[in-house]
Amino acid sequence: MNENEQILKWSRPVEILLVDDNPADVALTQEAFLDNKLCNNLHIVHDGVEAMDFLRKRGHYTLVPTPDIILLDLNMPRKDGREVLAEIKADDELKYIPVVIMTVSKDDKDILESYRLHANCYIRKPVKFTEFVEVVKSLENFWFSVVTLPSK
Repeated sequence: MNENEQILKWSRPVEILLVDDNPADVALTQEAFLDNKLCNNLHIVHDGVEAMDFLRKRGHYTLVPTPDIILLDLNMPRKDGREVLAEIKADDELKYIPVVIMTVSKDDKDILESYRLHANCYIRKPVKFTEFVEVVKSLENFWFSVVTLPSK
């Protein structure tokens, strides 16, 4: 699917929620999405408490859109990604949103726990920017070209 077909498939921008406390990883993700020219709105929160406020439209998040996909780091302050994932998948209003774990952890326990909690996929964050861009391209190709996401 070329870029024009991609835009036609989505009559609106893809709403992506990035949940990550690392400013360098956030900047890398933003740059990778810009580099791929994906038609999206990237919303950023920095911990699990903010993520749940965003998803439940509490506080200053009352007017935010419901994300089409969530990119979730595991290791964060206040509420970690495992807790957030468990809350999302236990909530009838949120559990249909695909959650992609994007983390530096390669620990088998983290991988197994993420899938036990119903993560849709688990991706290790590459260190090099070029590799990170490739991961984002793969995400774009799979989640926004191949997969049919639920409409709201």
